[in-house]
Amino acid sequence: MSKNCSFSLSLCLRSTRRFTSFHFLAGLQAQIVLVNDTVSGFIGTDVVLHCSFTNPLPNVKITQVTWQKATNGTKQNVAIYNPAMGVSILSPYKERVTFRNPSFKDGTIQLSRLELEDEGVYICEFATFPTGNRESQLNLTVLAKPTNRMEGTKRPLIAKSGRTEKILVATCTSSNGKPPSTVTWDTKLKGEAEFQEIRNSNGTITVISRYRLVPSREAHRQQLMCVVNYQLDRFTDSMTLNVQYEPEVTIEGFDGNWYLNRKDVKLICKSDANPPAHTYEWKLPNGTLPGSVEIQNNTIYFKGPVTYSVAGTYICEASNAIGTRSGLVEVNVTDKPLPQGAPGGIIGIVGGVIAAALILGVAVTVIIVYRRQQKNRTDTDNDLIDLPPSHKPAPPPKRKQEMKSHLTAEDIQVVHVDNMKHEEEIQKFPLQTPYYDMAASEPSPYTDRLNSGNKDCDVHYAELDTSALASSPSPRTSIHAGGDLVEYATIQPNLR
Repeated sequence: MSKNCSFSLSLCLRSTRRFTSFHFLAGLQAQIVLVNDTVSGFIGTDVVLHCSFTNPLPNVKITQVTWQKATNGTKQNVAIYNPAMGVSILSPYKERVTFRNPSFKDGTIQLSRLELEDEGVYICEFATFPTGNRESQLNLTVLAKPTNRMEGTKRPLIAKSGRTEKILVATCTSSNGKPPSTVTWDTKLKGEAEFQEIRNSNGTITVISRYRLVPSREAHRQQLMCVVNYQLDRFTDSMTLNVQYEPEVTIEGFDGNWYLNRKDVKLICKSDANPPAHTYEWKLPNGTLPGSVEIQNNTIYFKGPVTYSVAGTYICEASNAIGTRSGLVEVNVTDKPLPQGAPGGIIGIVGGVIAAALILGVAVTVIIVYRRQQKNRTDTDNDLIDLPPSHKPAPPPKRKQEMKSHLTAEDIQVVHVDNMKHEEEIQKFPLQTPYYDMAASEPSPYTDRLNSGNKDCDVHYAELDTSALASSPSPRTSIHAGGDLVEYATIQPNLR
């Protein structure tokens, strides 16, 4: 009996231990330390590291709250709150870390004046009795706002013909940023950019971009803009290129209509140059300038009326600090003024417009008339269809061709005539009109005279029915002679 009781007691004790253990594990799972997953801030600013503890077990007591930083696999104490001993802040965080509202449930701290070295993993730990320590960790990221600047080259940009070497035009720098910035160029110039990243010892990154191009006349006064993007910030700076180039020369004043005795003519030498041209020189390739000319800087004036001596090739040379370029114009002199083409051209244009308008008007009129005729015909047909049978007009009489579609024996006369006595026998034989010559024959005065009295509408063409010829009661005449026999047939319509 005692053995059974001992055995039963043992089972009861084991059951009690299992229940207590399950209740203890459920309590452990209910105890949670809540923190932010990630916190970030710029150098010199303040950040708040939140930490709270959920404890549903009334018998569990909080003995201490501790903040630690994980460094190279070890833990370094930052700040401690003990209900009995108060708050303790350890070096190097003294004067920079404070507990916001220390209690058994809240261990939130504030870290002021962030430094790059503050970045890392922080652990918030609650010490409890009798359940032990509970902790959670968060990541603190320290951001560094970069310093941006754009700088143009000190080297002068000079455009020279045949030059292909790209030279440095501008440099854009984003210094000590964390994370690194993105540097781009906004311009219409046809250059190229190169990029460089430098990792500094304090963990920041410096980005440098250099823009290069071949100096040209087209690049002068073009804008070059540097664009730096960092987080949500955007930095821009720009410059206008100053490219130096030798003069490009053009000569104005000759309008192609210099004639004898014309007055007040001149030639002007113009140049596009950077820096501007400081010297102009006029000359002729073969000979000297006429004595009637006067030169004032870039303009050559021709005194008095125009003569043939003014004609020739005039060259103007313009010079600046970069080089010298020239331009020329061929001057011709005519006896009389050339006709001005402007009025005639205007008249021609106006005439063309008027002609086009007339053609368009005629076309529109024709289309309108045609459509009206079509509409009238349609209306007439509809009116005829709608009339009763007693009011409909009688159908038009049939044409002669439609009255009789086949030839009969009475419509055909056949005669055999000697070919050699063609015209003589034809005159003796009384032909009835209208008739059709079934044989191919050459035209003759007789046939022309015979046909002249007949209209085309009186002659009817029909296929000759040989069976009708065989049974024809019409007289056939055979003239026996040495020539060939030719058959002629006259066709008379039998109107019935």
